Formats: sequence, C-alpha cells, structure tokens
Amino acid sequence: MKRGPQELGISILLLVVSLAANPISGFARDYPARPIRIIDPYPPGGATDFMDRIVSKKLSESVGQPVIVDNRPGAGGNLAAELAARATPDGYTLHMNLTAGMASGRVLFPRLAFDIRKDFAYVTLVAEGMYVLVAHPALSVGSLAELVALAKAKGDQLRFGSAGIASPPHLAFELLKTHTGTNMVHVPYKGAGPLVGGLTGGEVQLGFVSPAGASSLVKAGRLTALAVSSARRAKSLPTVPTVAEAGYPGFDVAPRYGYMVPAGTPGSVVKFLNIELGKILAMPDLRAAFETQGLEATSSTPERMREIMLEEETRWAKLIKDTGIKAE
Repeated sequence: MKRGPQELGISILLLVVSLAANPISGFARDYPARPIRIIDPYPPGGATDFMDRIVSKKLSESVGQPVIVDNRPGAGGNLAAELAARATPDGYTLHMNLTAGMASGRVLFPRLAFDIRKDFAYVTLVAEGMYVLVAHPALSVGSLAELVALAKAKGDQLRFGSAGIASPPHLAFELLKTHTGTNMVHVPYKGAGPLVGGLTGGEVQLGFVSPAGASSLVKAGRLTALAVSSARRAKSLPTVPTVAEAGYPGFDVAPRYGYMVPAGTPGSVVKFLNIELGKILAMPDLRAAFETQGLEATSSTPERMREIMLEEETRWAKLIKDTGIKAE
C-alpha cells in the first residue's frame, strides 16, 4: 500500500531516531567482513606481541574473522606507526602502541611522517605495566638507598643499560637520576633481550627491565632487584619496594599500552572495537595471563586514551629537553 507524504515523513523520522540511538548500526553492522590486522611495533616475543597474540585469538573468536598480528619493528616503533597511520581507515588495521614511546617520538623526531594528534583515532587502553630496577650482584648493593649512596660517590663508574636511546626504560632511568640527584653512564642496547644479556653478563651494572624478564633471574641470584618503577609492587616480587616507597615520593613510571586506528575510521567501528575489546580485557583468563608478565589488563574510553597520550607527551617532552636526550 502506497504511503502518503505524512506517513513517509514519520517513517524517515523514526529511522533517524533509531540510527541516533544505535550508533553501532550502519557501517559497523556488517563489520568485520574480512580479516583484521594488528600492527605491532616490536619483534615477536616481547610484551606487546604477548598481548597481541592473546587479544587477537579472543577477538577472532568474538567477531568470527581472522585477526592477524603483523610485527613491524624498526625506528623505535615509528615504522609500524607510520604504516598504521597510512592504512585505509576502515577498521581493518589496528596499531598496538606503548604510549610513552609514541608520545616521546613526537619530541625526538620532529620530522616524523605522522602526527599522533591528527593521524590516529584512539580505541582503548589494553594494559598497564611496570619496570623493575635491577643490579648485577657484583655491584654489591641491596637497596635503592645503597645504590644512590654509591652513585653519588662513584657515578661516573656506574653503567646503566636500556633497550635503546629514548626507549621507555631509558626515560625511566633518566627520571630516576633526576629524582635521586645522581649521574650514571648510559649504554643503549637494541632491545630488551640484549639489555638483559648485558646485565647478566656484567657489561652494565644497572637497568630497568620488565618483571617477566627480571623475576626468574632475581630468584636465581643472577640479578638483584632494588625497586619497582610503578605505584604498585610486582606480584612476582612482592618484597621489592616501589621507588616511591624506597624514599622518592611521586616517582611513578607505569608503561601503558593501547590500540589505535587510522584517523577517519568510522566512529561506529571505533565504538564497536572499544566495546568488543573491553569485554575481552575483562575476561579472567586473559587478566591472569597478563599478570604473569607483570601487566594489569585495563580498558578505557577512546577519549581517556587520547588524554593519557597527551599527558605522556607533556611529561616526557620536558624530561627529554631537560636532559638533552637525542635520537639515534
């Protein structure tokens, strides 16, 4: 039966109201219709890859499409970020990032081919971690206080390693130096794995490493744990105090990880991904798996993730400028 103009107008109005009330309809109703790719900025075997493998499996089960992890290490994570920024903004490319690394890149590399403020849409945080300050046993220090005393007397003879110039563990150590009023020599490595090797081999005496990388070595007596960088202690090393507890209130370095998509990705798809990933990150088995690596699974609104990224940028930009850190 043919409807009159008034009935047609009412139908259109009801449709508009329905779409407004259900923002995941429309584009996202048929999404995803093919495989989704997660671009990871680091080599396989690291913290981001560990999280991506678990999340990708569960997301695939949830949406009924393959979710592929694509590791693209290089240029301190900038290679992967540029690739993600230039991808088609259709929801089929996600970018896993370490917020401090992404935020500091804007200061260290002013000519980057992407802008974290303009070229990405934020989806959700994934996890929050921590670093453990460890020392080689030959250094004969058992606490942060003992290290600070030694560094003030012989700082130019102490070497601390990092996963690379301006890597988050490097920035964490530079911040520790400013809090403790000490000065030690920096030795950059090409990644967390080589750093741990340098520490156990005695090439460097100090460094910030992940709880997963530190726990077994500390328990075996190959490294000494002095403090934890975040505001909470590591469950795998419950007797090790935080830096704040060890006498330096306000020190809190907790690496945060999250997912982004290219700018221009439909808002309905971003919301769909935010909801699906939020459900996955709340799963008890995922949370337990993350905890084995010293990671606390968490989620956020896209708006909160963007706020955190800008907060990180402000924080690390000041440290980089104050300490004169230069990119490799």
